[in-house]
Amino acid sequence: MSDMTFERMIEQMTPSIYHSLKQAVSLRKWPDGRFLTSEQTELCLEAIIRYEAQQNVPEDQRVGYLERRTCGADSSGSNVSPEMAGLGQNVGQDVGGGSRSD
Repeated sequence: MSDMTFERMIEQMTPSIYHSLKQAVSLRKWPDGRFLTSEQTELCLEAIIRYEAQQNVPEDQRVGYLERRTCGADSSGSNVSPEMAGLGQNVGQDVGGGSRSD
């Protein structure tokens, strides 16, 4: 039986393996076309996340990274007008300008 543990596997993971696992999770299938099971996806994600932490991968390059921005604003959202936020619309008015017949 192998002495390979999950932690040791992460320590020995190469950048090539890391990128292959990341692609497999992204596409939800292995390079040969077979789909990942939910357990395989979970284990791959755990390996990817641990590798990224161990290798100090920049936050914006990590799996699952989402940039914190609002549409047309700085990251705080403080300069978003009520109209841009959708608060300036009269929800009772037909936006298309046509009349509605019941």
